[in-house]
Amino acid sequence: MRGYVLRRTLLAVLQCLVVLVAVFAVGSLLPGDTADVLRGELGTPAQVAALRAQLGLDEPAWARFGHWLGDLLTGDLGNSLTTGVPVGDDIGRRVGVTLLLGVPALVLVTVAAPLLGTVSGLREGSRLDRTLNTVALVLHAVPEFVLGLLLVASVSLAAGLLPATAVGMDTAALLAQPAVLVLPVTVLAARHLCDLARQIRAGVAAERHGPVAEHLRLLGMRERTVVLRHVLPGALGPAAQQYARCVEGLLGGAVLVEAVFGFRGLGSGFVEAVQNRDMPQVQTYALLFAGTAIVVNLAADLAAHRLAPGREVTA
Repeated sequence: MRGYVLRRTLLAVLQCLVVLVAVFAVGSLLPGDTADVLRGELGTPAQVAALRAQLGLDEPAWARFGHWLGDLLTGDLGNSLTTGVPVGDDIGRRVGVTLLLGVPALVLVTVAAPLLGTVSGLREGSRLDRTLNTVALVLHAVPEFVLGLLLVASVSLAAGLLPATAVGMDTAALLAQPAVLVLPVTVLAARHLCDLARQIRAGVAAERHGPVAEHLRLLGMRERTVVLRHVLPGALGPAAQQYARCVEGLLGGAVLVEAVFGFRGLGSGFVEAVQNRDMPQVQTYALLFAGTAIVVNLAADLAAHRLAPGREVTA
Protein backbone atom coordinates (compact mmCIF):
# COMPACT_ATOMS: atom_id res chain seq x y z
CA MET A 1 0.00 0.00 0.00
CA ARG A 2 2.74 2.48 0.98
CA GLY A 3 4.72 1.73 -2.17
CA TYR A 4 1.70 2.40 -4.36
CA VAL A 5 0.90 5.64 -2.52
CA LEU A 6 4.48 6.87 -2.96
CA ARG A 7 4.60 6.01 -6.67
CA ARG A 8 1.22 7.59 -7.34
CA THR A 9 2.14 10.74 -5.41
CA LEU A 10 5.42 11.12 -7.30
CA LEU A 11 3.49 10.73 -10.56
CA ALA A 12 1.13 13.51 -9.46
CA VAL A 13 4.11 15.80 -8.75
CA LEU A 14 5.52 15.03 -12.21
CA GLN A 15 2.14 15.81 -13.76
CA CYS A 16 2.13 19.19 -12.00
CA LEU A 17 5.56 20.01 -13.43
CA VAL A 18 4.44 19.04 -16.93
CA VAL A 19 1.31 21.17 -16.53
CA LEU A 20 3.41 24.20 -15.57
CA VAL A 21 5.39 23.98 -18.80
CA ALA A 22 2.40 23.05 -20.97
CA VAL A 23 0.22 25.90 -19.67
CA PHE A 24 2.86 28.50 -20.43
CA ALA A 25 3.71 26.97 -23.82
CA VAL A 26 0.08 26.74 -24.97
CA GLY A 27 -0.60 30.26 -23.72
CA SER A 28 2.35 31.56 -25.72
CA LEU A 29 0.94 29.97 -28.88
CA LEU A 30 -2.33 31.93 -28.73
CA PRO A 31 -2.56 34.39 -31.65
CA GLY A 32 -2.02 37.99 -30.63
CA ASP A 33 -1.40 39.28 -27.13
CA THR A 34 -2.81 41.70 -24.58
CA ALA A 35 -1.32 44.72 -26.37
CA ASP A 36 -3.20 43.83 -29.56
CA VAL A 37 -6.46 43.43 -27.62
CA LEU A 38 -6.11 46.67 -25.66
CA ARG A 39 -5.19 48.83 -28.64
CA GLY A 40 -7.55 47.11 -31.07
CA GLU A 41 -7.74 48.52 -34.54
CA LEU A 42 -7.16 52.14 -33.40
CA GLY A 43 -3.61 51.74 -32.15
CA THR A 44 -0.68 52.43 -34.44
CA PRO A 45 2.12 49.84 -34.69
CA ALA A 46 4.36 52.14 -32.64
CA GLN A 47 1.73 52.45 -29.89
CA VAL A 48 1.19 48.70 -29.80
CA ALA A 49 4.96 48.11 -29.62
CA ALA A 50 5.29 50.62 -26.77
CA LEU A 51 2.46 48.98 -24.84
CA ARG A 52 3.97 45.54 -25.46
CA ALA A 53 7.28 46.73 -24.01
CA GLN A 54 5.49 48.33 -21.05
CA LEU A 55 3.77 45.03 -20.24
CA GLY A 56 6.96 43.02 -20.71
CA LEU A 57 5.54 41.09 -23.65
CA ASP A 58 8.57 41.82 -25.83
CA GLU A 59 10.83 39.62 -23.70
CA PRO A 60 11.84 36.13 -24.92
CA ALA A 61 9.48 33.32 -23.94
CA TRP A 62 12.09 31.66 -21.71
CA ALA A 63 12.59 34.89 -19.76
CA ARG A 64 8.85 35.40 -19.29
CA PHE A 65 8.50 31.78 -18.16
CA GLY A 66 11.31 32.26 -15.63
CA HIS A 67 9.70 35.41 -14.20
CA TRP A 68 6.30 33.73 -14.03
CA LEU A 69 7.63 30.55 -12.39
CA GLY A 70 9.68 32.52 -9.87
CA ASP A 71 6.68 34.64 -8.88
CA LEU A 72 4.47 31.55 -8.72
CA LEU A 73 6.83 29.79 -6.32
CA THR A 74 6.65 32.80 -3.99
CA GLY A 75 2.85 32.86 -4.14
CA ASP A 76 2.65 35.90 -6.42
CA LEU A 77 0.10 35.24 -9.16
CA GLY A 78 0.79 38.60 -10.80
CA ASN A 79 -1.59 41.31 -11.93
CA SER A 80 -4.11 41.26 -14.75
CA LEU A 81 -2.64 42.88 -17.86
CA THR A 82 -6.02 44.36 -18.81
CA THR A 83 -7.29 45.68 -15.47
CA GLY A 84 -4.18 45.82 -13.28
CA VAL A 85 -6.06 43.99 -10.51
CA PRO A 86 -4.12 41.19 -8.74
CA VAL A 87 -5.10 37.86 -10.26
CA GLY A 88 -5.61 36.36 -6.81
CA ASP A 89 -8.18 39.04 -5.95
CA ASP A 90 -10.12 38.40 -9.16
CA ILE A 91 -10.16 34.65 -8.53
CA GLY A 92 -11.18 35.25 -4.91
CA ARG A 93 -14.24 37.20 -6.06
CA ARG A 94 -15.24 34.51 -8.54
CA VAL A 95 -14.49 31.31 -6.65
CA GLY A 96 -17.45 31.78 -4.29
CA VAL A 97 -19.87 31.87 -7.23
CA THR A 98 -18.42 28.69 -8.73
CA LEU A 99 -18.48 26.93 -5.36
CA LEU A 100 -22.17 27.80 -4.98
CA LEU A 101 -22.75 25.89 -8.21
CA GLY A 102 -20.17 23.14 -7.88
CA VAL A 103 -20.60 22.07 -4.25
CA PRO A 104 -24.39 21.43 -4.39
CA ALA A 105 -23.94 19.66 -7.74
CA LEU A 106 -21.17 17.50 -6.28
CA VAL A 107 -23.26 16.69 -3.21
CA LEU A 108 -26.18 15.72 -5.44
CA VAL A 109 -23.96 13.42 -7.53
CA THR A 110 -22.29 11.95 -4.44
CA VAL A 111 -25.57 11.09 -2.74
CA ALA A 112 -27.89 10.22 -5.63
CA ALA A 113 -25.56 8.31 -7.97
CA PRO A 114 -24.53 5.52 -5.52
CA LEU A 115 -28.13 5.18 -4.34
CA LEU A 116 -29.63 4.94 -7.83
CA GLY A 117 -26.79 2.82 -9.18
CA THR A 118 -26.96 0.34 -6.32
CA VAL A 119 -30.75 0.00 -6.42
CA SER A 120 -30.68 -0.44 -10.19
CA GLY A 121 -27.85 -2.99 -10.06
CA LEU A 122 -29.51 -5.06 -7.33
CA ARG A 123 -32.77 -5.10 -9.34
CA GLU A 124 -31.17 -5.75 -12.72
CA GLY A 125 -33.71 -6.22 -15.50
CA SER A 126 -36.65 -4.92 -13.47
CA ARG A 127 -39.00 -2.15 -14.61
CA LEU A 128 -37.25 0.26 -12.23
CA ASP A 129 -33.88 -0.66 -13.68
CA ARG A 130 -35.06 -0.15 -17.26
CA THR A 131 -36.68 3.19 -16.38
CA LEU A 132 -33.58 4.52 -14.64
CA ASN A 133 -31.35 3.40 -17.51
CA THR A 134 -33.60 5.08 -20.08
CA VAL A 135 -33.65 8.37 -18.17
CA ALA A 136 -29.88 8.21 -17.68
CA LEU A 137 -29.25 7.60 -21.39
CA VAL A 138 -31.51 10.50 -22.40
CA LEU A 139 -29.91 12.95 -19.97
CA HIS A 140 -26.43 11.82 -20.97
CA ALA A 141 -27.20 12.42 -24.64
CA VAL A 142 -28.39 16.02 -24.13
CA PRO A 143 -25.54 18.58 -24.08
CA GLU A 144 -25.41 20.76 -20.98
CA PHE A 145 -26.11 24.03 -22.76
CA VAL A 146 -29.09 22.49 -24.56
CA LEU A 147 -30.51 21.14 -21.31
CA GLY A 148 -29.98 24.54 -19.73
CA LEU A 149 -31.84 26.35 -22.50
CA LEU A 150 -34.68 23.81 -22.38
CA LEU A 151 -35.09 24.25 -18.63
CA VAL A 152 -34.98 28.03 -18.90
CA ALA A 153 -37.62 27.99 -21.66
CA SER A 154 -39.94 25.56 -19.87
CA VAL A 155 -39.46 26.09 -16.14
CA SER A 156 -38.57 29.78 -16.07
CA LEU A 157 -40.13 31.49 -19.09
CA ALA A 158 -43.19 29.30 -19.68
CA ALA A 159 -44.08 28.23 -16.13
CA GLY A 160 -42.44 31.10 -14.23
CA LEU A 161 -41.40 28.79 -11.41
CA LEU A 162 -37.71 29.66 -11.06
CA PRO A 163 -35.41 32.56 -12.03
CA ALA A 164 -33.83 32.25 -15.46
CA THR A 165 -30.59 34.15 -14.93
CA ALA A 166 -28.15 35.41 -12.31
CA VAL A 167 -26.80 38.37 -14.27
CA GLY A 168 -25.32 41.00 -11.96
CA MET A 169 -25.52 38.83 -8.83
CA ASP A 170 -22.50 38.25 -6.59
CA THR A 171 -22.03 35.56 -3.96
CA ALA A 172 -24.01 37.43 -1.29
CA ALA A 173 -26.94 38.02 -3.65
CA LEU A 174 -26.98 34.37 -4.69
CA LEU A 175 -27.04 33.26 -1.06
CA ALA A 176 -29.99 35.58 -0.47
CA GLN A 177 -31.88 34.09 -3.44
CA PRO A 178 -30.99 30.37 -3.54
CA ALA A 179 -33.80 29.67 -6.02
CA VAL A 180 -31.48 31.10 -8.70
CA LEU A 181 -29.18 28.12 -8.17
CA VAL A 182 -31.72 25.34 -8.73
CA LEU A 183 -31.64 25.18 -12.55
CA PRO A 184 -27.87 25.63 -13.06
CA VAL A 185 -27.06 23.07 -10.34
CA THR A 186 -29.47 20.61 -11.96
CA VAL A 187 -27.87 21.11 -15.37
CA LEU A 188 -24.35 20.87 -13.97
CA ALA A 189 -25.05 17.64 -12.08
CA ALA A 190 -27.33 15.80 -14.54
CA ARG A 191 -24.84 14.20 -16.93
CA HIS A 192 -22.29 13.31 -14.25
CA LEU A 193 -24.95 11.81 -12.01
CA CYS A 194 -26.05 9.60 -14.89
CA ASP A 195 -22.49 8.54 -15.76
CA LEU A 196 -21.60 7.62 -12.19
CA ALA A 197 -24.91 5.87 -11.53
CA ARG A 198 -24.50 3.72 -14.66
CA GLN A 199 -20.93 2.86 -13.67
CA ILE A 200 -22.01 1.79 -10.18
CA ARG A 201 -25.00 -0.10 -11.56
CA ALA A 202 -22.76 -2.10 -13.91
CA GLY A 203 -20.28 -2.82 -11.10
CA VAL A 204 -22.97 -3.94 -8.66
CA ALA A 205 -24.60 -6.21 -11.24
CA ALA A 206 -21.24 -7.78 -12.17
CA GLU A 207 -20.06 -8.30 -8.59
CA ARG A 208 -23.44 -9.63 -7.47
CA HIS A 209 -23.29 -12.47 -9.99
CA GLY A 210 -19.53 -13.00 -9.74
CA PRO A 211 -17.85 -16.19 -8.48
CA VAL A 212 -16.80 -14.68 -5.14
CA ALA A 213 -20.36 -13.61 -4.27
CA GLU A 214 -21.72 -17.01 -5.32
CA HIS A 215 -19.09 -18.77 -3.18
CA LEU A 216 -19.99 -16.65 -0.15
CA ARG A 217 -23.65 -17.53 -0.60
CA LEU A 218 -22.76 -21.23 -0.74
CA LEU A 219 -20.95 -20.79 2.57
CA GLY A 220 -24.23 -19.60 4.07
CA MET A 221 -23.53 -15.88 4.23
CA ARG A 222 -26.68 -13.74 4.17
CA GLU A 223 -27.40 -11.74 1.01
CA ARG A 224 -27.24 -8.44 2.87
CA THR A 225 -23.78 -9.27 4.18
CA VAL A 226 -22.61 -10.34 0.72
CA VAL A 227 -23.77 -7.04 -0.73
CA LEU A 228 -22.28 -4.85 2.00
CA ARG A 229 -18.94 -6.65 2.40
CA HIS A 230 -18.18 -7.70 -1.17
CA VAL A 231 -20.51 -6.35 -3.84
CA LEU A 232 -20.44 -2.66 -2.88
CA PRO A 233 -16.66 -2.39 -2.20
CA GLY A 234 -15.96 -4.19 -5.46
CA ALA A 235 -18.27 -1.87 -7.40
CA LEU A 236 -17.29 1.38 -5.71
CA GLY A 237 -13.55 0.89 -6.26
CA PRO A 238 -13.63 1.38 -10.06
CA ALA A 239 -16.41 3.96 -9.62
CA ALA A 240 -14.06 6.14 -7.55
CA GLN A 241 -12.16 7.00 -10.71
CA GLN A 242 -15.37 7.78 -12.55
CA TYR A 243 -16.21 10.03 -9.61
CA ALA A 244 -12.91 11.87 -10.16
CA ARG A 245 -13.84 12.42 -13.80
CA CYS A 246 -17.18 13.79 -12.64
CA VAL A 247 -15.37 16.38 -10.54
CA GLU A 248 -13.25 17.32 -13.55
CA GLY A 249 -16.40 17.51 -15.64
CA LEU A 250 -18.03 19.83 -13.13
CA LEU A 251 -15.16 22.27 -13.60
CA GLY A 252 -15.45 22.08 -17.38
CA GLY A 253 -19.23 22.21 -17.29
CA ALA A 254 -19.09 25.36 -15.17
CA VAL A 255 -17.86 27.26 -18.24
CA LEU A 256 -21.03 26.43 -20.20
CA VAL A 257 -23.45 26.65 -17.29
CA GLU A 258 -22.13 30.03 -16.16
CA ALA A 259 -22.46 31.32 -19.72
CA VAL A 260 -26.06 30.09 -20.08
CA PHE A 261 -27.26 31.42 -16.72
CA GLY A 262 -25.12 34.56 -16.48
CA PHE A 263 -22.93 33.62 -13.50
CA ARG A 264 -19.60 35.42 -13.04
CA GLY A 265 -17.57 32.53 -11.71
CA LEU A 266 -14.27 30.88 -12.57
CA GLY A 267 -15.55 29.51 -15.87
CA SER A 268 -16.62 32.89 -17.24
CA GLY A 269 -13.43 34.45 -15.85
CA PHE A 270 -11.31 31.95 -17.77
CA VAL A 271 -13.21 32.65 -20.99
CA GLU A 272 -12.76 36.42 -20.56
CA ALA A 273 -9.05 35.98 -19.84
CA VAL A 274 -8.55 33.98 -23.05
CA GLN A 275 -10.49 36.54 -25.09
CA ASN A 276 -8.31 39.35 -23.68
CA ARG A 277 -5.09 37.32 -24.07
CA ASP A 278 -4.46 38.15 -20.40
CA MET A 279 -1.75 35.57 -19.83
CA PRO A 280 -1.31 35.91 -16.03
CA GLN A 281 -5.02 35.19 -15.67
CA VAL A 282 -5.09 32.46 -18.34
CA GLN A 283 -2.15 30.66 -16.78
CA THR A 284 -3.54 30.90 -13.25
CA TYR A 285 -6.99 29.63 -14.25
CA ALA A 286 -5.46 26.79 -16.26
CA LEU A 287 -3.20 25.81 -13.36
CA LEU A 288 -6.13 25.93 -10.96
CA PHE A 289 -8.25 23.63 -13.13
CA ALA A 290 -5.39 21.27 -13.96
CA GLY A 291 -4.14 21.13 -10.36
CA THR A 292 -7.62 20.32 -9.11
CA ALA A 293 -7.92 17.51 -11.66
CA ILE A 294 -4.55 16.06 -10.65
CA VAL A 295 -5.35 16.13 -6.93
CA VAL A 296 -8.82 14.64 -7.45
CA ASN A 297 -7.45 11.83 -9.63
CA LEU A 298 -4.76 11.10 -7.05
CA ALA A 299 -7.39 10.82 -4.32
CA ALA A 300 -9.57 8.63 -6.55
CA ASP A 301 -6.71 6.24 -7.35
CA LEU A 302 -5.82 5.90 -3.68
CA ALA A 303 -9.48 5.28 -2.81
CA ALA A 304 -9.80 2.68 -5.58
CA HIS A 305 -6.65 0.94 -4.35
CA ARG A 306 -8.02 0.89 -0.83
CA LEU A 307 -11.48 -0.41 -1.80
CA ALA A 308 -10.39 -2.88 -4.47
CA PRO A 309 -6.63 -3.52 -4.49
CA GLY A 310 -5.27 -4.42 -7.91
CA ARG A 311 -8.25 -3.01 -9.83
CA GLU A 312 -7.25 0.66 -9.99
CA VAL A 313 -6.48 2.20 -13.37
CA THR A 314 -4.19 5.17 -13.07
CA ALA A 315 -5.67 8.18 -14.86
